[in-house]
Formats: sequence, structure tokens, C-alpha cells
Amino acid sequence: MSVMRRGVVVLVEGLIAVAAASGGAIVQAAGTDAWAGIRSGVARILGRGEEGREQAELERLDQTWAELESAGDGVRAERVQTVLVTRWQTRLEMLLEQLPDEERQQVAAELQALVQQAPGHAPVQNTHNDFSHATFSDSQVLGSGTQNNTINR
Repeated sequence: MSVMRRGVVVLVEGLIAVAAASGGAIVQAAGTDAWAGIRSGVARILGRGEEGREQAELERLDQTWAELESAGDGVRAERVQTVLVTRWQTRLEMLLEQLPDEERQQVAAELQALVQQAPGHAPVQNTHNDFSHATFSDSQVLGSGTQNNTINR
């Protein structure tokens, strides 16, 4: 389910949570036995039945794995993981926003099934930006807003 505000589809918290958990699952699964299944499932979902788009998503997923590998351990690795989880969460939220309600629910269920495949069911990480009182000018946000990050490991 989604809500329409000022002509823009806004996802309800449940769908945002699915996108967040899925973003976490992608990052958590990279380099594990679950990677192949999650990688192909995410590419299929984001590719929307178009072979070229699916191939582009596979390449994006491979880039994610490469970035995680090169990050090593420690603080830098944590930062890279946070950025990648947020990146995938955002991509999935954008996909869900664009879908009709029936298809959105189906894709959300597919994403939830992928999350179940991730080692430890992936860390939950959610980024929510509230720009309801902000003004946009030349790609800048002016005014106040909130950002909430929750990372459970």
C-alpha cells in the first residue's frame, strides 16, 4: 500500500521496511553461499523482465560485492556497508513507488523471500528523510528535515 501526497506516491512504513531489509540482505549476502540466489533474484526483480536491464543490475550487484571486498575490515568497511545498504534500499523504494498496488505487493513478497535467504536475515537498516517542510532550489534542500538511521547488527 502507498499514499498519494501532492501527486507523489509515498510508501507506507511496511514497504520502506521491506526495501531496507532487502538492501541489508544484499550487502549481508555478498560473498556468502546465499549470494548467487539473492543476486539473481534482485536482478530479476529490478530488471522487470527486460534482459538488458537485468544484466545491468547483475553488473551493479557485482560492483557492490567488489566494493565490499576492497573495503576490508574496520571503520571503512562499516561506512561502505552503510552506503551500499542505503543505495540498494533507495533503488528498491524507487521501484516499489513506481509499481501499481497489486504488483507492488507481489514484488514486496518476493523481496521478503530474498531477505529470508540472507545470512542472519540481514541487518535492519532504515534511512528515512522527511523533507515535508523543506524547499527545493537548484538541487539543494533548504529548510529543516529529519533523517533517522537505525542499524541493528
